[in-house]
Amino acid sequence: MQDFTGSRDNSIAMQKYGVGQPVRRKEDDTLVRGKGRYTDDLHLPGQLYAWVVRSSHAHGVIRKIDAEAAKAMPGVRGVWTGADIAAAGYKPFTVGIPLKNRDGSPLLQTNRQALMTDRVRYVGDPVAFVVAETLAQARDAGEAIELDIDPLPAVTSAEDAAKPGAPQLYPHIPNNVALDYHYGDTDAIDAAFASAAHVTKLDIENTRVAVVSMEPRCALASYDKKSERYILQVPTQGVAGNRATLARHLDVPAEKVRILTGNVGGSFGMKNVSYPEYICLLHAAKELGKPVRWLDERSSSFLSDSHGRSQQIHAELALDKDGKFLAVRVSGYGNLGAYITGVSPLPLSLNTGKNLPSVYRTPLVGVDVKCVVTNTTLMGAYRGAGRPEANYFMERLIDCAADEMGIDRLTLRKRNFIKPSQLPFAAASGVTYDSGDFQGVFEKALTISDHAGFAKRKREARKNGKLRGIAVGSYLEVTAPPSPELGKVTFEPDGTVTVTTGTLDYGQGHATPFAQVLSERLGVPFDAIRLQQNDSDLVRMGNGTGGSRSITASGQAIIEASDLVIAKGKSAAAHLMEASEADIEFADGRFTIAGTDRFIDIMELSQRMRNGQLPEGVPTSLDVDHTGSDVQSTFPNGCHVAEVEIDPDTGALTIARYSAVNDFGTIVNPMIVAGQLHGGVAQGIGQALMEKVSYDASGQPITGSFMDYAMPRAGDIPPMLIGDHPSPAKTNPLGSKGCGEAGCAGSLATVVNAAVDALRDYGVTHLDMPLTPERIWRTIQNAKSAAL
Repeated sequence: MQDFTGSRDNSIAMQKYGVGQPVRRKEDDTLVRGKGRYTDDLHLPGQLYAWVVRSSHAHGVIRKIDAEAAKAMPGVRGVWTGADIAAAGYKPFTVGIPLKNRDGSPLLQTNRQALMTDRVRYVGDPVAFVVAETLAQARDAGEAIELDIDPLPAVTSAEDAAKPGAPQLYPHIPNNVALDYHYGDTDAIDAAFASAAHVTKLDIENTRVAVVSMEPRCALASYDKKSERYILQVPTQGVAGNRATLARHLDVPAEKVRILTGNVGGSFGMKNVSYPEYICLLHAAKELGKPVRWLDERSSSFLSDSHGRSQQIHAELALDKDGKFLAVRVSGYGNLGAYITGVSPLPLSLNTGKNLPSVYRTPLVGVDVKCVVTNTTLMGAYRGAGRPEANYFMERLIDCAADEMGIDRLTLRKRNFIKPSQLPFAAASGVTYDSGDFQGVFEKALTISDHAGFAKRKREARKNGKLRGIAVGSYLEVTAPPSPELGKVTFEPDGTVTVTTGTLDYGQGHATPFAQVLSERLGVPFDAIRLQQNDSDLVRMGNGTGGSRSITASGQAIIEASDLVIAKGKSAAAHLMEASEADIEFADGRFTIAGTDRFIDIMELSQRMRNGQLPEGVPTSLDVDHTGSDVQSTFPNGCHVAEVEIDPDTGALTIARYSAVNDFGTIVNPMIVAGQLHGGVAQGIGQALMEKVSYDASGQPITGSFMDYAMPRAGDIPPMLIGDHPSPAKTNPLGSKGCGEAGCAGSLATVVNAAVDALRDYGVTHLDMPLTPERIWRTIQNAKSAAL
């Protein structure tokens, strides 16, 4: 009989690397030392180079594309126009979200083609594609192509595009309104507003922003003639979903497409959809029998990458005489850009409504938004995708309502918080909050921010000639809707364990928290765990990373897969230790015969199962290939406090203090969560203070580079004091809530409200983003002139 006794204790390692520990990210050494492999680092023998020719007109009819001179230039291997790509029979780019108009009809598709054949609709619209032996040759040939385009009038504002007589982008989309979205009980909402003691109204611009991730879009395409497979190495947010989308565009079965994603230098929603360049690259690779690579330039990225946000909103809040909320509603316009693809209408419509009531007892919610096509770059998801903007609208309304009714801003919020005793709470947005202590989060934020000491700091600032303002802003996010995720666990011959899941790390640090979950659940050594997310041949399904769902979706799949591993292990351990399976217990990575000191370690068991001769009915490995259950939405929430100082002589604004208390449920890795929060706050600050994509009257972009489009720098981001007040989620076994987009949700309103508070002495009640020095200075001057 073999000896199955020992003294190895896994509990110490599990305490160090288990859930809740601030474990350093597995990939940091690789990335910090410059050893990462991004798509542009990849090369294939015989590769060719691509260049995209784009329209310089915002709107126009294509009369002729003359590529003959380009085809004859040195090194050129191929030139394709819209007619060539259309002849290949590829399917158009469409929207997969089943949103409907207020009359029940489906939204109107724009059916975008990879290259334009008859009309261009924004500056940057791709019209031709060149492949040559070098990038310089491809660029030169692209510049030699002659485009004959008759310009047409253009429109860039969603509100203007919906007006009678505006330039029409598509004959089948009347007044350019592709989706007339409605949510809510109109009669009940109207009655609530009619009976209200007070109604606050605000017109708010949610500015258009460019994503500008550190890594531009790029791709390396090849075609295997023998297997008839398309292979695309490209940065994505999930290989399985992108394979399915690309296969649909190529009109081939999914198994004929392979997506490979290495390290990804940021995305924020932008890289989770297919783009025309990918179809062109794969088409050229197939026709030429050579790999074809493409790297977008930053100036082109400003034109061709999807943008985010962009709404013109009229917001209203109805209150009774005591300041209790009766109803909230928003109406207005959302800008879709020239083409509707991916999930672009979702942030402007459904997500706005889902997140609008936030942490407050708001009985009625109404959303009426027209989603409009314009002669601008297409829109897409951008960090938060409707969540930050909805919270922004609500918090701006609350501050204004408090001032108008003479109620303290903190008191007004306290009167309307959902109480813990009211949970689960069926919100008027159609979702049910399962957990949270919203006032507890609020009170802790006031404490750590030293809100009580603000008056003293304001007096000190005034002595120095500065205006100081403070704002407290609560938020709640509804994370991505229910969806299953892959949870595959493989015990490798070399003693490592591979976790395969369909989310994808593009900066979040998945390898570490996923390993922490598995290590705690199975007692597998943390350093032995590897993560596989990057190859669609290995990741058979998955919904990718987005909507702050990764730790809940992949975490649940990993936990469920771990339970299956334990069940298989008990069967094998019982056979090897000659015991009844009912007597086998599992804890701390060991299968033990109950009431004895006889056990076998899970790693040793996996090797013995692999090498031993086990009878029929006994598992021969611990490997599990599992699809997790649908993961329900979670409701991360928090309260941010910002203090700003404004120099009235220049309008320059400085964020002097920033604090945040958040409820992310069970936190798997506090270090990574803090990093995610810092990044989200920074992006929110960027939009609040400086970022805005702008167009002139003819549709020409005037913010097409970092000379014109301001991004926050290190000096613009204040030190942040972070606190936690968790209420574990009841919708997933980890109890976790998403955190990736929460920083944006909390920072937009908090920073803007703090700036408005600083300007209260000038009678300022509202300012639209971005709060540039010029805008603030002009506001102060106008206020001074009005006072004369």
